[in-house]
Amino acid sequence: MAQTTLREVEYKNFGRCLELSNGMVKVLVTVDVGPRIINYSFIDGENIMLEDLDRLYSESGPAFEKFGGGTWHIYGGHRLWVSPEGMPKSYYPDNEPVAYDLLENGVRLKPNPQKWNQFVYEIDVILDPDSTKVFLTHKITNLAAWPVELAPWALTVLSAGGKEIVPQPTKDTGLLGNRLLALWPYTKMTDARVHWGDRYITLCQDTNNKDSFKIGLNSEHGFAMYFNHGDLFLKQFTPVENGNYPDGGMSFETFTNHIFLEMETLGETVKLQPEETVTHCENWSLFKEERPGDDEAELDRLVEKYVR
Repeated sequence: MAQTTLREVEYKNFGRCLELSNGMVKVLVTVDVGPRIINYSFIDGENIMLEDLDRLYSESGPAFEKFGGGTWHIYGGHRLWVSPEGMPKSYYPDNEPVAYDLLENGVRLKPNPQKWNQFVYEIDVILDPDSTKVFLTHKITNLAAWPVELAPWALTVLSAGGKEIVPQPTKDTGLLGNRLLALWPYTKMTDARVHWGDRYITLCQDTNNKDSFKIGLNSEHGFAMYFNHGDLFLKQFTPVENGNYPDGGMSFETFTNHIFLEMETLGETVKLQPEETVTHCENWSLFKEERPGDDEAELDRLVEKYVR
């Protein structure tokens, strides 16, 4: 029987990280900053996550004085936020060391409470000993003395050059609409990176296209795929049908620019009372699979193989 091991390592310019490994895949989590899940890859394989080694993507300015100053860095990889997005609220400069507790086959990450925002985040990362599957539990607790309306928001920043597959809702609602779509002001419907299929939307990351592109939809099937380096990253969650989601009902959102592509799942919007906690879960898997085209019969076969 396989076993998940955990050790502390120094990783590139991210400082101390925790490496979880089961002999098939490894997961690296930053604990000097963040936290971020900065690496998810096959052993000796290429990282499916973005690593912003040059700190190209960051935010700072006078508004950050609320937090005591500092600069927010994307760093890359996977992080936890709250929706709706706001400046500077969303861009808390999480550059401090992260406390953690060891769990069976994983770790519980416990960053410091956020100044001014009065949120405390927690992420459990569990690596299955016998497969590539990773189980994530995100928690947000309201430390303020008043209720706060928010939705948990889990964002995975992926390496450049790949292709994303997003399934559209397919429920037959008769005379009523079955698909909601959110478009941001900078989103161009004619963007060459996106293909609008009948059952799937595909989106390519292009390092030569500096335009930002973002869409959201009411996910029905609870998954999206990203193909890069000959690997398939599968991100899964459990959407609530007709749930009270942000941005007009969006439980899944995706963003790309010339640096990365981001896959984002959301929980329902809640009014979080003082000391209350909201939870949002995801499952990940990694497979060896070549990048597909846009033919929907081909995409159906991949979904049948890896999801159903």
